[in-house]
Amino acid sequence: MISSKLPNVGTTIFTTMSQLAAETGALNLSQGFPDFDGPDALREAVARHVMAGHNQYAPMTGLPALREQVAVKVASLYGRQVSADAEVTITPGATQGIFCAIHAIIRPGDEVIVFDPCYDSYEPAVELAGGVCVHQALSLPSFAIDWQKLADALTPRTRMIVLNTPHNPSGALIDAADLDRLAELIRDRDIYLLSDEVYEHLVFDGRQHASVLRHDELYQRTFVVSSFGKTYHVTGWKTGYVVAPAALSSELRKVHQYVSFTGVTPLQWALADFMAAHPEHLSELPAFYQAKRDLFCDLLAGSRFSFTRAAGTYFQLADYSAIRPDLDDVAMAEWLTREHGVASIPISVFYQTPPAESRLVRFCFAKREETLRQAAERLCAI
Repeated sequence: MISSKLPNVGTTIFTTMSQLAAETGALNLSQGFPDFDGPDALREAVARHVMAGHNQYAPMTGLPALREQVAVKVASLYGRQVSADAEVTITPGATQGIFCAIHAIIRPGDEVIVFDPCYDSYEPAVELAGGVCVHQALSLPSFAIDWQKLADALTPRTRMIVLNTPHNPSGALIDAADLDRLAELIRDRDIYLLSDEVYEHLVFDGRQHASVLRHDELYQRTFVVSSFGKTYHVTGWKTGYVVAPAALSSELRKVHQYVSFTGVTPLQWALADFMAAHPEHLSELPAFYQAKRDLFCDLLAGSRFSFTRAAGTYFQLADYSAIRPDLDDVAMAEWLTREHGVASIPISVFYQTPPAESRLVRFCFAKREETLRQAAERLCAI
């Protein structure tokens, strides 16, 4: 008999709900991926580089041209000069970058603080490293960090804190004052940060993304993770990157080289070309996705769901208390999929201990206008 190293892990809710959507013919607003393609010029660049023979291993740390483009972006957006050679690592997906960062630092018995509701890949990575996740619930309904609870949770065993901003699943944002507060808390402690910023460009209503890359003190102890897939509408490419000080990057790369060694070569060439030729893509993203958020929320205004418009990401939470308060959110997500043809994600799966009173589901609005209108029509008919 196999003694599982992850006995509490099964098929993810994202796979489960996408499968249910496929089986029932429901509109899939559950898993976080667009139903439209990335830019033509980007996809054409892949074909060009494949045919040009760029099909062998890229360097372990990533294609130099792509690492340089990341460094240019970081300097332009966040005012931080980073070394493309020593501080930028290209990874086959942000999830792999997160895994490698955790395994670079965490040893058996170390504690890692995560904020619930939190993305589901963090805890398995910590457990496989021999660490223990300490779950801190974000304050409702704002999904803000409770700073007193965080201070109380810090122990000599605390080795890492995982941030996620813009926050999946809530869309909430951390601001500069939050980063200053965090710096005060951990200033004299041997604690590292993992900052999951994969939705860094999906920030709405004129607000600014408070990247740890902007914070001189915190950056010195942080792995900042982001995703080309989210930014360029190509989630299936599974290409991301980690920016970290040289000493941390060195430790990350020791793990990365034995997990995947490198990422897919022609995709890296294509991304480097596109970033150099189309820097405007990044500045246009907030308005692009805010328009989708506003369309979806405007259409949902006539429904029995209640909600506050997401400040970031491409996810919108909706409270169904006025519709089926008798159902928990897992049952509600299944009911919406089977009976009304719209798949969502229940929020309780992001918690160690879900709030008993919570009646929230998450919809992904990274969809074509036609899809959003059809989904909203079905939801408004309930």
